Amino acid sequence: MKKILLLVLIPFFGFSQNVNDLFSKKGEIYFSFQYKNKLQLNMISDIVSIDHKTNADLAYAYANKSEFAKFLQQGISYQLIEKKPLNYINNSKNNWDYYPTYQQYVNMMTAFADSFPNICKLHNLGTLSSGREILIVQISKNVGVKENEPSFLYTSSMHGDELAGYILSLRLIDHILNGYGNSLELTQLVDNIDIWINPLANPDGAYYGGNQDVWSATRYNANWIDLNRNYPDPQDGPHPDGNAYQNETTIFMGLADTVSFTISANMHGGAEVCNYPWDTWSTLTADDNWWEYVSHEYADSCQANSGNGYFNYLNDGITNGNDWYEVDGGRQDYMNYFKYCREFTLELSDDKTPDPNDLPELWDANYPSLLNYIEQSLFGLRGIVTDSITGLPLKAKVEILNHDIDSSHVYSNLPIGNYHRHLYQGNYNITFSKNGYYPKTINASVLNNNTNIEDVKLVPFSTTQVEEINPSKNTNTTFDLLGRTRNTKSKIQLIKTESGTLKKQIKIQ
Repeated sequence: MKKILLLVLIPFFGFSQNVNDLFSKKGEIYFSFQYKNKLQLNMISDIVSIDHKTNADLAYAYANKSEFAKFLQQGISYQLIEKKPLNYINNSKNNWDYYPTYQQYVNMMTAFADSFPNICKLHNLGTLSSGREILIVQISKNVGVKENEPSFLYTSSMHGDELAGYILSLRLIDHILNGYGNSLELTQLVDNIDIWINPLANPDGAYYGGNQDVWSATRYNANWIDLNRNYPDPQDGPHPDGNAYQNETTIFMGLADTVSFTISANMHGGAEVCNYPWDTWSTLTADDNWWEYVSHEYADSCQANSGNGYFNYLNDGITNGNDWYEVDGGRQDYMNYFKYCREFTLELSDDKTPDPNDLPELWDANYPSLLNYIEQSLFGLRGIVTDSITGLPLKAKVEILNHDIDSSHVYSNLPIGNYHRHLYQGNYNITFSKNGYYPKTINASVLNNNTNIEDVKLVPFSTTQVEEINPSKNTNTTFDLLGRTRNTKSKIQLIKTESGTLKKQIKIQ
């Protein structure tokens, strides 16, 4: 991919630099500094937002006024970097090689739903104080109807100046909708998956300079908060950044409370790599081998569909987040730990806001991978959990024995009772449990890129299991309730009590 230098170094600023002067024009600054080791880098990442351009000894970072004041207390030399406004000239606006105005974006999202009402629905998740909206489209065969299918989520540009995913998401929506009924692959995805796509998670940052263009886009939101440090954290708890939850944050937490997503991805920019959990700590996930598999699937496809040198950063295009550098309060870890969803972070371009002329090339490289990752929603172990007596669906815990750690288990979801457990190929013992029911353990095998359906019925404590014994349809020698023989037609039943023992019950005919 074509790389463009957008940054200008400003001569070194000493520690006595007036913080107020630095933030007189904008609420965030961009700077670099040298660090000694990864331990020090992780410590500083608790103070400022480390950027993906960070390399082996030189870190790049963003900070608002209060964050930078804390950074200065560390006594570390820094270099301020001026981000000049971009001023690309669009060629045609016919081939997705442009960034829309804010109103054009709203019109596009509206047109998707209006043009394909049977399979597409537009949701306004919330309106910010600026008047800009957080918009998302839902795509499904029976859109808006709860069915036995996984729910999948793509969001992009929670950092407002990382905009490759903004255009790729819009084009992905258009590609899926226009391909439905014409492409077998796209038709099957829409028929079997509840797909949600939000192209712009931080419209205030993207359109900081006004609704007409994105050339002055900022990383932070209108309150100068990094939204990807603003989520509850598995290790550091609520408010790890010390800030109140932003409106954008509560909007997406509310979405995750409403829709039980099984797989999702968060699109960023500044590097070309799949970043998989965890970010907050060095412990690997229970499904680290699955994460490496799907991440390599994404990266390998990008490499095969692009020119040489694209999407091969770090470990051939993939990285464990904490191996790179620590992030606390990120959405990726929030979704995985608190919402039992498998989310990774896609870094789509070295240029955070690529030249619009490069966007078609980025699309060609990424769209097969974007579709493959959606399709992963269908693979692994899945099924429906119900009450063995009533047949009603249950919300039950689904846990892999001697495997699950750090909230890697999942739950079946109401109103269907469906569960989706994504696993690397192997043989597993899975326990299904719910308060008031006997747990049930099954053994199942999983193959990569295949589906194993295992429906499970759980037996409630309050109901006895009855096994009927009727050796003769017309026996004359039976027992009454006191154990005395009776010359009458009857059936003998063995009742399993709550303690697990068997006792006789006579049904007189």
